[in-house]
Amino acid sequence: MELSESHMDPTVAGTYQLNEEQEKKEIVRHYRALLRTIRSKLKKGDKELLRTAFEMAAEAHQTMRRKSGEPYILHPIAVAMICVEEIGLGVRSTICALLHDTIEDTDLTLDDVKNEFGNEIAKIVDGLTKISGVMDANSSQQAENFKKILLTLTDDPRVILIKLADRLHNMRTLDSMKQEKQLKIASETIWVYAPLAHRMGLYNIKTELEDLSMKYLEPATYKEIAKKLAETKRERTKYINEFIRPLKDKLSEGDFEYEIHGRPKSIHSIWNKIKKKGVSFEEVYDLFAIRIILDVPIDKEKEACWKVYSLITDEYLPSPERLRDWLSNPKSNGYEALHTTVMGPQGKWVEVQIRSKRMNEIAEKGLAAHFKYKEGTQNEDRFDKWFVQIREALGNQQEEGIDFLQDFKTSFLAEEIYVYTPKGEVKMLPTNSSALDFAFYIHTAIGSKCIGAKVNHKLVPISHKLRSGDQIEIITSNKQKPNEDWLNNVVTAKAKNSIKDALREEKKSIAEEGKYTLQRKLEGIGAAYSSFNIDHLVNYYKLNSHLDLHYLIAKKQLDLKELKLFQVIGDKIEAPKPIVVPPEMVPGDTNTPKPVPKKESELIIFGESSDRIKYTLGKCCNPIPGDDVFGFVSTGKGLIIHRTNCPNATQLLANYGHRVVKTKWAKNKEISFLTGLNIIGMDDVGVVNKITTIISGDLKINIAALTIESKDGLFQGTIKVYVHDKDELEVLVSKIKDLEGIQQVNRFDTETV
Repeated sequence: MELSESHMDPTVAGTYQLNEEQEKKEIVRHYRALLRTIRSKLKKGDKELLRTAFEMAAEAHQTMRRKSGEPYILHPIAVAMICVEEIGLGVRSTICALLHDTIEDTDLTLDDVKNEFGNEIAKIVDGLTKISGVMDANSSQQAENFKKILLTLTDDPRVILIKLADRLHNMRTLDSMKQEKQLKIASETIWVYAPLAHRMGLYNIKTELEDLSMKYLEPATYKEIAKKLAETKRERTKYINEFIRPLKDKLSEGDFEYEIHGRPKSIHSIWNKIKKKGVSFEEVYDLFAIRIILDVPIDKEKEACWKVYSLITDEYLPSPERLRDWLSNPKSNGYEALHTTVMGPQGKWVEVQIRSKRMNEIAEKGLAAHFKYKEGTQNEDRFDKWFVQIREALGNQQEEGIDFLQDFKTSFLAEEIYVYTPKGEVKMLPTNSSALDFAFYIHTAIGSKCIGAKVNHKLVPISHKLRSGDQIEIITSNKQKPNEDWLNNVVTAKAKNSIKDALREEKKSIAEEGKYTLQRKLEGIGAAYSSFNIDHLVNYYKLNSHLDLHYLIAKKQLDLKELKLFQVIGDKIEAPKPIVVPPEMVPGDTNTPKPVPKKESELIIFGESSDRIKYTLGKCCNPIPGDDVFGFVSTGKGLIIHRTNCPNATQLLANYGHRVVKTKWAKNKEISFLTGLNIIGMDDVGVVNKITTIISGDLKINIAALTIESKDGLFQGTIKVYVHDKDELEVLVSKIKDLEGIQQVNRFDTETV
């Protein structure tokens, strides 16, 4: 079997039908393909070890099937194939990939693995087993599982690389799952796994995970962009050939050993550009990138890349602000390259990436290739420093679950900026870092005393957002100390944890006074200052801890008047019993039926029983009938309906999957829903009249509000309308777009609708 066949998983079709004999042949065929792919890495005895691992996994999963009906063993083989072919891992990782689901799902034990393969492999399989439940169950357990991922990552990065391969194969075969499961898994993927793949330097895998997530989270947009890319493929290929022809001549004249090819941008990155820039598909100027890969010795790489940059910019004019130099300052995931954007033929901007073969392997195989090239050097590199920072962040066990996940994303998975100390040392920080983040990055003591900073010799507040290339000098004062507001000014885990630690210490010190006050009050009513009595008071006042109770007493926010109502039995206190009022004594209409709590099962289908289920529409996305939606059980607000492409959807689905309720619209043409449109076009006499005629006259749609602003020959309008469903809105959008001079019509959904 050729490699490409290993990705053509029968799961996708969801119609897996083979007899027992055919199944055995199919399994052996996939296993042999794996052996062919890893052949160059096999040493003496490795083939036998792989065979043993395969047989153990096949036997352990013998009775198991995937949702598609295919034998389960095909999944571990596919994951092993991704590990070897796409991540560049070796024999031991392949064995671990084959066994990655056995400990959790079968009768095979960790001791069995240890006895057969030794401690190293058993440890990795154990790591994979511990994180297999990540993102499931409730949010706090999910965060604990995620911490386990990170602990194993810093212990042995192969664990997370195999986990990413596992997630990639699951995403490739997601079609056979139910829609709500698809939404949840796709949301987890875009929320954590794609950024993690990016951070591990696996750009191809990161891109595929993003595209596959979008396929399920925003199917209509995904299909539309994919269709347009397919339609323009011939035209793009012709343009790329025209663009690279003169470059090939120059590279050949310069005696460079090189490869040069063009590739389309991913669907997800094109969609991001469309949203960010507010442009149409046709207006996204760099739909593809040209990559030049040079075959040069490691000591000549930089020089060769800059020479090639010079050749390119001799031929095509570059955009100065679009030069990205990751040769001098590689990203902390090891990525090195030179990126420039130049003006090509026909007035089109084209991105050109220049890198060596070594850099290209690191860009595609990430961490695995990075360690291969690092072997034999003793220098601590940026990956090592990153792992040290993660260990520090994990050392803080006070962090709330979801806060921890969010902090990890902003601290460790975000893009980076590089900034300088006053002495010119370069420091890497996540995007959106503030001067205060930088202060804590240098040292906790400096962060705690920070009162401001000088950025490029200009005085700025602690909240000032840093940019790449800034030089920062921190200003401190011994009178300064952290306060609660500081948490809003930082994004790094180190800064947040340090501030929380300082606030906690201060709270403890204030709480000491409350402790003595409580002791006196208890002794005053003849009760002991004991753990039993303090627990009793914590429960009575609905607080979280002894510390909170003591702190509130010290701050005089809790005056303990109710202590007089407590009974004292021996030296223990007992809270007063609440007074129960009999129903017949409750004033008002006694015949009013009391609301009966709904069973959870009634929430499964929204629409058919929607008259009996109280729900509200999410103000963040204002869904209307026809939109793909899900219900979210929120604390205190009941069931809220969100669109699946709502700005908050991925976070809700990834972090709180247990609160998501399957929902769909009932057909109801009697109810109207408020939504809004942004319109941009050429300022023309009568444009407002033309638009309102279509809305109110032709389509009989009610207008809730209309504002039009004109400037320099262009107008921008905002219209809020009541529609029955998405189909009606799409007809309206189409008709307005057909008007002469109209450039854009986009739906918007904000709190203001």
